[in-house]
Amino acid sequence: MRIEVDVRKRVRTDGRVFDLAVAFDADSGRIAIYGPSGAGKSLTLQMIAGLIRPDAGRIVVDGETWFDAARGVDRKPRERRVGYLFQDYALFPHFTVRGNIAAAFGPRWPQRLSKAEHRTVERLLGRFGLDDVRASYPAQLSGGQRQRVALARALAGDPRRLLLDEPFAALDGMLRERLRDDLLALQAERGIPWIIITHDPDDVARCAEVVVPLNHGHVTKAAPLPRRSAGAITALA
Repeated sequence: MRIEVDVRKRVRTDGRVFDLAVAFDADSGRIAIYGPSGAGKSLTLQMIAGLIRPDAGRIVVDGETWFDAARGVDRKPRERRVGYLFQDYALFPHFTVRGNIAAAFGPRWPQRLSKAEHRTVERLLGRFGLDDVRASYPAQLSGGQRQRVALARALAGDPRRLLLDEPFAALDGMLRERLRDDLLALQAERGIPWIIITHDPDDVARCAEVVVPLNHGHVTKAAPLPRRSAGAITALA
């Protein structure tokens, strides 16, 4: 995935102003936006996804212009064909596991899914080991199970790219390591590129080939990761 980002956004909350000015150019199947909490990572990812509109600038992915303020281009999230995994997973509490995955197909669920969409949901339940909990609700699931439901939902619409917002932050160390392995196996299987945002240098070391350091709303130059240790990555932010 080749992505060019040059965007600006001013956010006002509780009487405070946060100015984000992010510019980077990266070409990799595994990109990490890395920095401390409050650096603007989630805001940047949401602008790439089309969930938040930048005040100015442009976003170009694989030669396609997704956003260009000067030209009036702003592709809708569905047109960008991304699967988005929210930090808190954003599961619907009143939907079952199967219902949460099927919800990726929009308001036609559950009455009007096509046969192909039904098959997709069944395949993802099996792929992520969720068959036994298909009728359970999010409150009845472990953290790892909720993460897998959210990832299955993100993949249900056959996205061309994945955007992952702190996907392991709520998990304990052993589970975090196992799910990193699952995510890498999934990419090897499907070849889908991703952008992951994280404050954890171990996530970067395991899940990224290129790191984009972000701090106080600004980016230093994107850099490749030739077998760097987590300790070396920490110094980038």
